Amino acid sequence: MDAPASRSLLRRRDEAARVGMVELFFDLVFVFAVTQLSHTLLGDLSARSALQVGLLMLGVWWVWIYTSWVTNWLDPERVPVRACLFVLMLAGLVMSASLPKAFGERGLVFAGAYVFMQVGRTLFFLWAVRGERLSMVRNFQRILAWLSLAGVFWIAGALTQGDSRLALWALALAIEFVSPALYFRVPGLGRSTLADWDVDGAHMAERCALFVIIALGESLLVSGATFATAAWSPAEVAAFAVAFAGSVAMWWLYFDKGEHAGVRRITDAADPGRHARVAYTYLHLPIVGGIIVAAVADELLLAHPGHAGDAGLAATIGGPALYIVGVGAFKWMSNDRPLPPLSHLTGLALLAALAIPGFSHRLSALALGALACAVLVVVAVWEHLSLRANVRRARATAS
Repeated sequence: MDAPASRSLLRRRDEAARVGMVELFFDLVFVFAVTQLSHTLLGDLSARSALQVGLLMLGVWWVWIYTSWVTNWLDPERVPVRACLFVLMLAGLVMSASLPKAFGERGLVFAGAYVFMQVGRTLFFLWAVRGERLSMVRNFQRILAWLSLAGVFWIAGALTQGDSRLALWALALAIEFVSPALYFRVPGLGRSTLADWDVDGAHMAERCALFVIIALGESLLVSGATFATAAWSPAEVAAFAVAFAGSVAMWWLYFDKGEHAGVRRITDAADPGRHARVAYTYLHLPIVGGIIVAAVADELLLAHPGHAGDAGLAATIGGPALYIVGVGAFKWMSNDRPLPPLSHLTGLALLAALAIPGFSHRLSALALGALACAVLVVVAVWEHLSLRANVRRARATAS
């Protein structure tokens, strides 16, 4: 029997589940987290550092997206749910503050805060849905089992150093990432089904779109802060213009049509849980990662517009490439296209051409950054014009 509506902490599905102010307040913690990640990578551009920051970025995203799934079901306007979010915010601030030294002396702080958020939030959910339908309770019992298993390796990794920590944390993250694809199968508890993941599609889409805005906003903050302390030479002014144009192009690629198509697709889907799992839980990872790497490239460009080392070249080309891969895959799934958008495939080919060593090493950082930005602009304009032409053809056919 369902719990009485007056006692239930679940959202009412007969109402539009808009993102609440407390959810936006919670997201502010992740502005700090994204800033910490980009600054950590900027401080050490080695391959090892990039691997470590990439792992931490996956962890930050995983904490955030799991919380978004929970607040898709629970009503954040209810006091217990708000209290849970505030506790998670505090743990998130501790986790974010420890990011720069997570592979050093603050490993246990990071791992402890991370596991507390993952396991503690799931325990709260199980308390919150006591008396609700059994399938929902079982679903989160399975999730708790997987997150607890991963937590063992997070803590074990924090108690080691160097490669052992990296390996154990990678294993913990792999356990968490593979579990949804396995439907959280647990011996004795069975597996979840897509019917158990009856999310509100519009709410999930809006939450992820707002996280993309957070990441893009952090990119603008980095560019603005670096430019404010620069000498404002012609090269630095040009670099600032390139960085800004790149951020605008990234915004355009996601929000001009892609975000709206994603909302329509998940809202109209017969199985919104499957779409939320693939398009939002997984495919938004390269989108956010690309923005973070591009922000690092922008700061390097503003600081040294005349020269780019190998790491700078990798960030300048890799950030836009990662972003185009993520947005293209997201649009591919959201529109049920037989192939990824041709504009995005062409953009990746152009970026690959820029990465040819004999060509890229002859260019200044400013020239390479301007060309990478131009690729983003070309892809954005191409798709915009193509979609407009499709709309005109559809209207002509209908008439």
